[in-house]
Amino acid sequence: MQLLIIGAGRLGGAIAQAATAAGWSTGIMGRPAQDGTRPAAPLADVVMETSVGHAVAANLADALAAGNRRFVIGTSAWDADLPRVRQLLLEHDAAAVVAPNLALGAAIFLRLVEQAAAMYGRAGGFEPSIVEWHRRGKADRPSGTARHLARRVVAADPRWAGPDAAADDPRPALEVVGIRAGVAPGTHLVTFDGPGETVELRLAARDRTGYADGALAAARWLMAEDREAGLHPFDAVVDSLLAATPAAEAVPA
Repeated sequence: MQLLIIGAGRLGGAIAQAATAAGWSTGIMGRPAQDGTRPAAPLADVVMETSVGHAVAANLADALAAGNRRFVIGTSAWDADLPRVRQLLLEHDAAAVVAPNLALGAAIFLRLVEQAAAMYGRAGGFEPSIVEWHRRGKADRPSGTARHLARRVVAADPRWAGPDAAADDPRPALEVVGIRAGVAPGTHLVTFDGPGETVELRLAARDRTGYADGALAAARWLMAEDREAGLHPFDAVVDSLLAATPAAEAVPA
């Protein structure tokens, strides 16, 4: 498989390393020149977008113009360009898997948080909150994963106003806090605090191998069959992986 990675940062490097180990041919495109020009994107089986949020739409437009039709978007903080990206994909009959966090463990964690939020919301008396901690150099705050967690929480427990709520929304805002310190690749803590007890769900990335493995899984999913044009959530890839994985055998006593 021929893979093109747009973005020469930590995530792009991790994906390139994993792809090379899998025997894939891989190329990496860095940032545009200072005058804004960029080299023409080569044709690849799948394009990985791992750059920065403000560059996603332009990068996809260039790759589409070169004939690329399958994309995995692992970049965060491009919500404002979502309509444009969707329209570009539809116009070119192209498909993209999109997620703020491409790790399988994180995708399952999102589902667990949503289920927990629904149960604690029904129980009453529990207030949810989210804290995320990333390396000092990470630009977006809160992280894309934290924003997605917040959306899952408020969808399951609508007592709270999430990141997409209007400024005049009368509901109390869901507390989401971002910390930028050190070199950790990412930790997300979701807390449900009640009058006499606190419940915590924690996701901690030790490195970027989980993200890279998920990105390759998304690329395989795109290549497995023709996908409908437009944006596809990473959940579709996760469902495919879970359906193809036999249940673990019980551990003998």
